[in-house]
Amino acid sequence: MKKAAILSVVLIFLSSVVNCIIVRRSNSVSNSSLSDLGGVYSVSSRNIDYSTELTGNLIEEVGSDNDISIQSVYPYEQKRCWGILRQPENQTPKADPGADKVLERYGGRYVGDTAKKIIYLTFDEGYENGYTAKILDTLKDNNVKAAFFITGPYLNEHSDLVKRMVEEGHVVGNHTIHHPSLPEKSDSEIEEEVLGLERAFTEKFGARMKFLRPPKGEYSERSLSITSKLGYCNLFWSFAYDDWHRDKIRGPEYAYKMVMKNLHNGEIMLLHAVSKDNADALDMIIKGAAANGYEFGDVKDLEN
Repeated sequence: MKKAAILSVVLIFLSSVVNCIIVRRSNSVSNSSLSDLGGVYSVSSRNIDYSTELTGNLIEEVGSDNDISIQSVYPYEQKRCWGILRQPENQTPKADPGADKVLERYGGRYVGDTAKKIIYLTFDEGYENGYTAKILDTLKDNNVKAAFFITGPYLNEHSDLVKRMVEEGHVVGNHTIHHPSLPEKSDSEIEEEVLGLERAFTEKFGARMKFLRPPKGEYSERSLSITSKLGYCNLFWSFAYDDWHRDKIRGPEYAYKMVMKNLHNGEIMLLHAVSKDNADALDMIIKGAAANGYEFGDVKDLEN
């Protein structure tokens, strides 16, 4: 009788353990459609569309105020596309009306201190095109720090390059796992796109991410609010150009001229690391900016 009673207790205990595991696993699946730390290790760069990197205004030449949106008030949920209007004589570019106030409300930045001749260099790293190692070499040779905004596939497929970024003192920023338009995602999906990547990054390198660059420059007040509450500074830009097309190789001189004619105080410069032109021109850009009295600052100084 004693043996039967003991066996009965053991069976009840094992049944409870199994049920607990099943419930936990079921809850985990129901709470997120993504797996392995948000899907970082299961998604490939081949399955993500990077053909449109920026959807906001990229005015190639200095224009009039008619070149940017006249709308200044947007619904909380409405998708907005980050755009800037370049100004003559190295003045600070204009953001879309009201956009700077919205960023300020949620601790975001698109420009640094406009009273100082400081440039903050940032690169978007959706996928690897073979030029990041050269970019890192050039930054090291010139003792310049930059920020690199990576996606889930980039962390998964090129952790050796991310390791270099970390070890050489650069900021590694969050560009989400799957590079979606954040305003088109639900609250929970936005959180998982951002925190899923951060969890995987922290697991690998023991550090957390503090800066977020919304994919395609698309945002809303809701996406800014959610990501701000997650502890992120949304970092936009005051200079960019169409440098993400793999079939547009125009030479380093083109990249150099585009950057040099748009230098301005407090500039947050966005370059895409998939561009051969940018990689080949970077040394000239750094030296040319210095010759014009500019210094390169550390993006960490922009944290709120």
